[in-house]
Amino acid sequence: MPLRQRFLAVMCALAMLTGCAPGALPPESPSSSADTTKADAVMRIVRDAMAQAHLKAVIVRVTIDGNEVVTQAVGESMTGVPATTAMHFRNGAVAISYVSTLLLKLVDEKKVSLDDKLSKWLPEIPHADQVTLGQLAQMTSGYVDYVIGNTAMNDALYANPFRRWTVQDLLGYATAKPLLYEPGTNWNYAHTNYVLLGLALEKATGQEMSKLLSDKVLGPLGLTNTVNSLTPEIPSPVLHAFSSERREFLKIPAGTPFYEESTFWDPSWTITHGAIQTTNIFDMEATAVGIGSGKLLAADSYKKMVSTDLRGKTHKQAGCTTCDEMNNIYTYGLGIVISGNWLVQNPLMSGYAALEAYLPAQKIAIAIAATYAPEAFDDKGNYRNEADTVFRKVAAELAPDDAPPMPVPK
Repeated sequence: MPLRQRFLAVMCALAMLTGCAPGALPPESPSSSADTTKADAVMRIVRDAMAQAHLKAVIVRVTIDGNEVVTQAVGESMTGVPATTAMHFRNGAVAISYVSTLLLKLVDEKKVSLDDKLSKWLPEIPHADQVTLGQLAQMTSGYVDYVIGNTAMNDALYANPFRRWTVQDLLGYATAKPLLYEPGTNWNYAHTNYVLLGLALEKATGQEMSKLLSDKVLGPLGLTNTVNSLTPEIPSPVLHAFSSERREFLKIPAGTPFYEESTFWDPSWTITHGAIQTTNIFDMEATAVGIGSGKLLAADSYKKMVSTDLRGKTHKQAGCTTCDEMNNIYTYGLGIVISGNWLVQNPLMSGYAALEAYLPAQKIAIAIAATYAPEAFDDKGNYRNEADTVFRKVAAELAPDDAPPMPVPK
């Protein structure tokens, strides 16, 4: 299925190396000649990627120590409608870093512990007495994913991309199945973990996830353009997305044109309800800085979030599509990916690719959103996260001595 294959393509590439109304936009800071040179280099990389990867639009924002290097949009949102830096889009897995930050803030407030068993809050969930909140956050619980590699769920999703999914719908594809491994002994990417974690934190606090995130994470970070999506609506102006990913499911032959708008596909399948969000490029960059610097967390909690302790301790596993070895290319902390020394989240969904990344040592923040032209999709409808590709090239340009790992040509 395309969802599974897209995940595997991202992981294989890494392995080869081993919405409310828009708020006021931040003013642009004066640029020195050095900044202009950097901005030109960034945009050269973006424009090269537009041509080589067949991108429809790219929005990029880069800052260093809070000073703008560049904020620019290129390409079209729709035919004849230029992309702009004010446009909103879905942030997908970026919200995972907000949920993990919320968890760690509640730990700092001594309201929960990473060692709390899930059964303390959700005793009715299978295996809850074996799994801790910390394992959910680090994706070492062993729960099966309800998306990647799950043919039944994928078929239902692609049969009706406008379907409204309940949490019970999603968990029905995952929690009743045996754990993939003893909790804490391996790693696998599973949306299931963050649905369960969200439910547990709501039970622990007696508050809904949307309010918890707004009060404890989004507000304190100043993310005025990042909001929970109760429906598929996206605040205006909208960066539109298009996709061919249903080609294989719909049995459309290779060579037959197939390219459909996916902007308003229902995102209710993606993560815990209350954390399904839309955003813009300014909030993505602010997220990179705020989450990446640990601004909201006690020192010990931030250390746990960005820990690379899983490196060398996990492995691929037969029968587990998303189990993988953690290494210098890709290591999962608590709700965040560590690639080299960069802290990253890189969502890919429904024709949108995005990325936010931060290098703490040099205070470099990079935010990218991208959409795709028809030629970006292969004959099965698969595509890669080209926002991630652009990030690695931009990061290498700006921090050559601390660049994230780059793919090795085959």
